[in-house]
Amino acid sequence: MAEPEKIPHSVWSNPWHFIAFGFGSGTLPKAPGTWGSMAAVPFVPLWQMLPDWGYWLMLGISMLFGFWLCGKVATDLRVHDHEGIVWDEMVGMWITLWLVPEGWGWLLLGFLMFRLFDILKPWPISWLDRHVHGGLGIMLDDVLAGVFAWLAMQLVIWGWTSGFASSLGF
Repeated sequence: MAEPEKIPHSVWSNPWHFIAFGFGSGTLPKAPGTWGSMAAVPFVPLWQMLPDWGYWLMLGISMLFGFWLCGKVATDLRVHDHEGIVWDEMVGMWITLWLVPEGWGWLLLGFLMFRLFDILKPWPISWLDRHVHGGLGIMLDDVLAGVFAWLAMQLVIWGWTSGFASSLGF
């Protein structure tokens, strides 16, 4: 197993690094992507107060910002994709939870779905992760994992609301 990357001191002094490191969550030991995904969850109830188009707009802005931010911080640190850069996981979580009903159960299910797709990286996520570089590459695999998790969540929601769940006794 590879040794974890050293956490740069700039995370605590450079605001761009602090944001890219998920407001510090990417500095936590073991599985920084999971910590970054968890750091995204408290924002979701705020985003859910927006109209659907407002949440969508926030996703677009945070994604475009992420392409720049992740690329800048990776260049500053002279690392392709430091494991502590977790803004990409945060955006992936926010994508996963767009148009999902309110409630902690849905947030937990979305978290688990996103982590599953982010960790397993099914094709084409794995291909993008290996072949696309810079800020775009750092962000794109997590954005796509978020889209896959979002689709899975929408299927669960559809099944739940269509009566399928009640036919199973739920």
